[in-house]
Amino acid sequence: MRLLITGASGLYGSRMAELSATNGFQVYSVYNQHQAPIGVPILLDIMNKAKTQEEIKKINPDVIVHAGALTNVDKCELDKDLAWKINFEGTRNVVEATKECGSFLLYVSTDYVFDGSKGCYSETDLPSPISYYAYSKLKAEEHVQGALNKYCIVRPSVIYGANPAAGKDNFALWLLEKLRRKEKTKVFADQWNSPTLNTSLAEMTLEVIKRKLVGIYHLSGATRISRFDFAVTFAQVFGLDTSLLVSTAMKEFDFPAKRPRDSSLNTTKAERILKNKPLSIENALDRLKAELNS
Repeated sequence: MRLLITGASGLYGSRMAELSATNGFQVYSVYNQHQAPIGVPILLDIMNKAKTQEEIKKINPDVIVHAGALTNVDKCELDKDLAWKINFEGTRNVVEATKECGSFLLYVSTDYVFDGSKGCYSETDLPSPISYYAYSKLKAEEHVQGALNKYCIVRPSVIYGANPAAGKDNFALWLLEKLRRKEKTKVFADQWNSPTLNTSLAEMTLEVIKRKLVGIYHLSGATRISRFDFAVTFAQVFGLDTSLLVSTAMKEFDFPAKRPRDSSLNTTKAERILKNKPLSIENALDRLKAELNS
């Protein structure tokens, strides 16, 4: 089976490519700046409609995983035009190619489509984005739903993993580096989400595409937790000094973009339907530790 992944050099995309290849998929890894480490590399700017359709039609994939996006929340707020071109128009270009090929599309969205006023959001809750990043991702979701029949929209939350991807650290590796250096580290105590191990997300989405599950699925970690409590649990699992962690509030930082206070996700639907269940924070961090030590 031919699988094309956009954003294949990213934290999730690279792990998905690796796992899919070991499961017998012929993987085509689309990248824009940093060449993807696994699969047949395809240099492609998804903002280029003609080139996107040409390259995807040439491969004629059975499944497309569209994870490519501008995910820097503040950059999206400061450059709305670029955010729209990548996150919406880029998705629209991929969707058009998907229709031409008759492929199944898995679109990776975000928990940030919710305003964060209540948390534990289920798939039936009404999105209400408070940042331009989230707005552009929601509009892309709506386009996928309106244009395709064979699709799945998945929403993770704060993806982390054992390896830096596309030259960037993730929250877990950032914490690990800071605490190993014995540096005091400020972490938000008033922002809650559902941190998602990239390996777990890759396993869940691989099952989704194998079973061709249609609709919206919240595929995050199973635990609602604050950033600060995540950091404490992380330090405990890795045997690091929790006294280095300093509780702080989001209002102490002047970010260009608003962040949801509580964008945690309800994973009941995924737990009921999938064989690969969302992981608790403890199980996920144990797996992360094993991956880092392997």
